[in-house]
Amino acid sequence: MGGKGKHQQQRQKKRGGDKGRQLRQQQEEEDDGDLPWYAPPPPPLASSEHHGEKIECAAAAAAYLQQPHAHDVAIDKYSLYQRSVQSPRGDISYLLKFFLVYIGGRTPLRLREDFCGTALICAEWVQGDARRTAVGLDLDIEALHWGLQHNLLKASGDAHRRVTLYQGDVRFPISRAKLIAAAAAAHCCSHSLSDAFEKQTSLISEEEEGDEEDGEDDNDHDEEGNEEVTQAVAAGAAADIVCAFNYSCCCLHTRNDLVLYFQQVRQTLTDEGGIFAMDLYGGTSSECALKLRRRFENFMYTWEQEEFDVTTRTTKISLHFRIFKEQQRVLRHAFSYHWRLWTIPEVTDALKEAGFQEVHIWMREMSQAQEQQEEDEEVDMNNGVKYEEVDSFQQVDAWNAYVVAVSPQTL
Repeated sequence: MGGKGKHQQQRQKKRGGDKGRQLRQQQEEEDDGDLPWYAPPPPPLASSEHHGEKIECAAAAAAYLQQPHAHDVAIDKYSLYQRSVQSPRGDISYLLKFFLVYIGGRTPLRLREDFCGTALICAEWVQGDARRTAVGLDLDIEALHWGLQHNLLKASGDAHRRVTLYQGDVRFPISRAKLIAAAAAAHCCSHSLSDAFEKQTSLISEEEEGDEEDGEDDNDHDEEGNEEVTQAVAAGAAADIVCAFNYSCCCLHTRNDLVLYFQQVRQTLTDEGGIFAMDLYGGTSSECALKLRRRFENFMYTWEQEEFDVTTRTTKISLHFRIFKEQQRVLRHAFSYHWRLWTIPEVTDALKEAGFQEVHIWMREMSQAQEQQEEDEEVDMNNGVKYEEVDSFQQVDAWNAYVVAVSPQTL
């Protein structure tokens, strides 16, 4: 009797839990109908055609940063994205580890972040060492301007002066990209932003002249490092590390474009030896419709994979946010992507065709996405499992991978 009563209680508890989940789902659907529907256009993809249009970047950035934004939710989406999707310190920690393992012998100082968006990794990178520089490249001009205002200008010390942003297509040389001035941004507090941007090139030359005058009397290591830093940013020096995170390479849909991009990366890396790191995701749950939620202190983040075409390995991804404030707001389709989900062997082959001699795979198993989706639970994909280098990896429900390509020293 006691066992039977226990099982009955468990069944009642389960029915109560099912009912609770149904009520929560019904409430979410009702809320979605009552709250505002914001659907900003998706960001430009790296596979979009780039015709080198003449864009007045300085003037555009000045107007963007100075105008009052009535619809602040369109700007807040970048902050929500950074908090829910990105982990710059973790990524940089692995980048440094990869460099030490496969290159070694020196400290990497020059980073290029492709598909950089708001350049959060660039900003974090330069704040870690006064000698570091970073270059960010992306097609989305709005994201670049937002990152300039919220990430670079708010960085500590002179960090913003050691980052240069470009608007352009990662498949082509950076010389074809448009410069988004960042080095002169410190002047924006006392000058108009347009004037500050116009001073970018003159600022660099003035600092070089000043360094020459004071160089004989000042042997401080940091000042010498800063002089080298300024010259590196100005000259677009070759990178020690190039990264492309947040599954950005999935924006490239053809193998030709993938190889073309990897060739540009190979040419960007220094002859002293460097690495390229990108990320991929996969698993059985990645090839079907999927919706995962993750709750933060004041908002809910939802990853929705709407469909998966097995003939082309393409999928549509949307990121939604529910903001918990006095007046709740829903930001649906804040970011939307049409991705080609590449496999690890496909990426490895493309990297080797582009000229990389070594390719290493670091993987970790993620939370059981399918099971948690069926139970309508909130999913914490960052389950604390560390990445490990692998030669083989058996298929699981969900996995994440760093693909690390090594460009050896050629000097």
